[in-house]
Amino acid sequence: MTIPTNPRSAYGEALVALGAKDPRVVALDADLSKSTQSIMFKTAYPDRHFEMGIAEQNMVSTAAGLALAGKIPFLHSFAVFASGRVYDQLRNSVCIPNLDVRICGSSCGLSDFGDGKTHQSVEDVALMRALPNMSVLCPADSLELAAMMECILEWRGPVYLRVNRNDLPFTTSPDSAYRIGQITPLRDGDDAAIFASGVMVSAALDAARMLDAKGVSARVLNVGTIKPLDGEAAVRHAAGVRAIVAAEEHSVIGGLGSALLEALRGAPHAPVELIGIGDRFGLSAESYGALLAHFGLTAEAITSAVLTLLEG
Repeated sequence: MTIPTNPRSAYGEALVALGAKDPRVVALDADLSKSTQSIMFKTAYPDRHFEMGIAEQNMVSTAAGLALAGKIPFLHSFAVFASGRVYDQLRNSVCIPNLDVRICGSSCGLSDFGDGKTHQSVEDVALMRALPNMSVLCPADSLELAAMMECILEWRGPVYLRVNRNDLPFTTSPDSAYRIGQITPLRDGDDAAIFASGVMVSAALDAARMLDAKGVSARVLNVGTIKPLDGEAAVRHAAGVRAIVAAEEHSVIGGLGSALLEALRGAPHAPVELIGIGDRFGLSAESYGALLAHFGLTAEAITSAVLTLLEG
């Protein structure tokens, strides 16, 4: 099967495949099925799709009830609404009883570049990481997203999945096995370690090539699972280098960088720099690339951070 480069399209196709595999899979939407591409599931299985309207809190409460009845509900909205507007319902109705509810946070990060700060989620990972029992996944491309969807079906407990709105280059292999929790090495190197998630994985690979041209060898680690993070693997991959950088399309508060520092706590490690969004909201722009550049989420920024750390 050919995987589309757009993660939303890949998500919709994967959800339809899961629906064919397991009749317990149901989908819930908050008036955004076209944007999230869960409309593919609606078309394939209209009797297992529930349009909840712009009432996200009710959608989560209904999903909790469906999970208690033995279903596997996938609920959908933009990431900013799927994580923030429904926080109380996720905490009390889904995470405390540890139900098998899957939350698709679509148009995550800055990827809804045209709609500005009200529609951009730069703090959703921090919110979801703080919830006990919640797992947090951030695929680097459509291939990894499809692999994650297979794992999500069998996973016990709630899962939050970040889905980018825009086309992403393939950085992972269709032949790579995936399990929730793993850190995937994409490139080896001895001088620096770059941990990245989501759209920043391709930037990290570009940075490694730029560094290589300057005589600096950098390893690149794709952290698709931000929670539960494999702490032992993080320590192992961070060992032996002189600089460590974490790169994410999210606030530097509470995201991948924070999770990495928590994992490295107590272990000897090189100096760490965090590439992410400062303590501020997003803003609108004419293109996704322009917005990433404005916030310093680029290969050049990663390269500069590594070189600064190495120069001490």
